[in-house]
Amino acid sequence: MPSRAAHAVIGRTGGSDQGHRHGTEGVTTGTSELPVRPVASTRDNLNRQALRGLDFLSFGSEAPPRESAMILFNPKQLSAAHPDPKVNEILRKTVAFFEAKGKRRLKDDDRNRVWYADFLDFVQREKVFATLLTPAGYGGPEARWDTSRLCVFNEVLGFYGLCYWYTWQVSILGLGPIWMSANEPLKRTAARLLDEGAIFAFGLSEKEHGADIYATDMLLVPQPGGGYLARGDKYYIGNGNEAAIVSTFGRLPESGEYVFFAVDSKREGFQLVKNITATQSYVAEFNLNDYPITDADLLSRGDDAWNAALNTVNIGKYNLGWASIGICTHAFYEALTHASGRSLYRQHVTDFPHVKQMFLDAYARLVAMKLFALRASDYLRSASNDDRRYLLYNPVVKMKVTTQGEQVIDLLWDVIAAKGFEKDMYFETATRDIRALPKLEGTVHVNIALIVKFMQNYFFNPAEFPGIPRRLDPVNDTFLFDQGPTKGLGKIQFHDYRKAYASRALPNVKIFTEQIAVFREFLMKAAPDAAQQKDVDFLLAVGEIFTLVVYGQLILENADHLAIPDDLVDQIFDFMVRDMSRHALQVHGKSSSTEAQMAFCMNLIRKAHTDEARSQRVLETQVYSLNGAYAMDE
Repeated sequence: MPSRAAHAVIGRTGGSDQGHRHGTEGVTTGTSELPVRPVASTRDNLNRQALRGLDFLSFGSEAPPRESAMILFNPKQLSAAHPDPKVNEILRKTVAFFEAKGKRRLKDDDRNRVWYADFLDFVQREKVFATLLTPAGYGGPEARWDTSRLCVFNEVLGFYGLCYWYTWQVSILGLGPIWMSANEPLKRTAARLLDEGAIFAFGLSEKEHGADIYATDMLLVPQPGGGYLARGDKYYIGNGNEAAIVSTFGRLPESGEYVFFAVDSKREGFQLVKNITATQSYVAEFNLNDYPITDADLLSRGDDAWNAALNTVNIGKYNLGWASIGICTHAFYEALTHASGRSLYRQHVTDFPHVKQMFLDAYARLVAMKLFALRASDYLRSASNDDRRYLLYNPVVKMKVTTQGEQVIDLLWDVIAAKGFEKDMYFETATRDIRALPKLEGTVHVNIALIVKFMQNYFFNPAEFPGIPRRLDPVNDTFLFDQGPTKGLGKIQFHDYRKAYASRALPNVKIFTEQIAVFREFLMKAAPDAAQQKDVDFLLAVGEIFTLVVYGQLILENADHLAIPDDLVDQIFDFMVRDMSRHALQVHGKSSSTEAQMAFCMNLIRKAHTDEARSQRVLETQVYSLNGAYAMDE
């Protein structure tokens, strides 16, 4: 809910709309007595020329001069979002589809829970999924599985509506076990179905066990004459109503051997029970009632099936961060433009000190989200059996970027307050949808528990790796469908994080680096004892600190790749220093923390470097210059 302070400044009092007055006689907010900030001043136009389009993604190995770059996606300023012409064409057509639909109908469809057949018709007509989700060699000449292209499309779908992103996301999950399979005829069938505009589903979770795949009750019962009958239920299965193939996880009843098999949602034996959510998306509960399966329907068995389940999630969880980025970007434009046109107490709302700080923090956090997610894609695309660093970076995207998205929305909501509840605002939808993403594909807690497995090697056993460039090259991400066994996480090594932190001699980067050194000493001299290592609550708090270190490292790496100016980098690390201090206080307050650990935590608490001139430059040239930059067509 909005804070009382923000509500008092910007929200309506007493629920009254009359004159848009706010308890101070003579001061209006609908038609201000002060001049409204112009949508685009001369300074803004010059700034936007420097920030044109999405040129920060322009292809090339040499970094451009360090100047401001347009980081946030803007449908009204599309340029070459990617070096691949096909994905740029898809992006333009997708934007045109949503803008022609308009915000009013987008919101009406959301409220009325209208199945998005119009979007899926567009996907079929333009062969969007066929181009982006078919690996090279199985589709047309422009088809390949290229994570850098998926990032672009993830973001635009998140920008317009989570339900549209969701049908794409669960199709990705459903395709994972297929592309990982050795069943070539089924792979060819999937490619044909994609070309025809089909969607897919991932039949993993169950009502009684969630995503605990050890406990699956879906049985594939061998029959005396050959073949199998599938018996069991699945729960929380997106696209379950229309999926051409549901990649379904189960086990053989006698041996307990795991198996993945392909199911058609329209065949006899498939019972669609209900949509378990009140949304546009169809999140299905379904039963398989003696559904017939042949050997030709089997995708994988034994360890291969187990690995396919986890490796599919390794791929899919990365996308959730991009949905958060898209949602936050749209909400940011809407909130900023609304606040910039209002005044209270004879002062522009955007001149209030606390509002400035909220917008600064929201923007810095949003930029950081995108910098990290983009850099993580480079490691994902460069992965191999000898370089599995992506297994740390992907859950950080899933856990950290999505929870940062919640913070961005909260900051913006505290600015616009009651406006964020209005039914005609995109923001009202964003406040609901942003909460879902940290809770899908494994909760925040599950992902932090995974992340801490890498902590020892990350800090104390670095290895030498070739430098990873920006990966926008037009190649298929083949390794993603041949990741191999999911064990051995504790053996994965990383390059030395200290190189990234030495790359920018900025005040807040230096302070944060000092905090990291204290945390490393904490792990050396006051490491969690045996009991604490079994205390998930304690480890989660420690894991938050470790995650921040990883987050900052890739942000700095990408800041150099994308020529992000020093002012913005230092502003990002302003909140990073504060967040580190906050998490240190959480560890300090845990019931099991020792005196030595508490002492280290107190030493971790630092004040960020204050530079009013820097903050004002970022605010004026990069934040407030976006006033009026985008509003969705009605």
